[in-house]
Amino acid sequence: MFKIEQNGVNRLDIQFSGKLDSEEMKRALEELVSKSENIQNGKMLYEIIDFQFPSLSAIVIEFSRLPSMFGLMKKFDRVAVLTEKTWLKKASEFEGVLIPGLEIKAFDKDQKAEAEAWLESNSD
Repeated sequence: MFKIEQNGVNRLDIQFSGKLDSEEMKRALEELVSKSENIQNGKMLYEIIDFQFPSLSAIVIEFSRLPSMFGLMKKFDRVAVLTEKTWLKKASEFEGVLIPGLEIKAFDKDQKAEAEAWLESNSD
């Protein structure tokens, strides 16, 4: 499952759980692009509930859209990631180091209030 909801003018809330196949990945990325269209200086709350690696065909779809995804991420300043997996927290924060202008901070899945407060704060 990949669910994207707008939460105000410049914020998206994303919930991800389970395993995505290629069709689900394609739909999810299209919806993400569509809902991000008018966002500037955006914030994203990304909740990873039950992570399972996507299918190989889904990964191919994601990699084929990688250039447009980098452009999309420029619309966002901050991403808070909620997950129970330590390695996903580290990988998320490392991704933030690789993308200029994007700050990513990971939180335990039960720290939603803290993640939302961080998203709305002016600095870390």
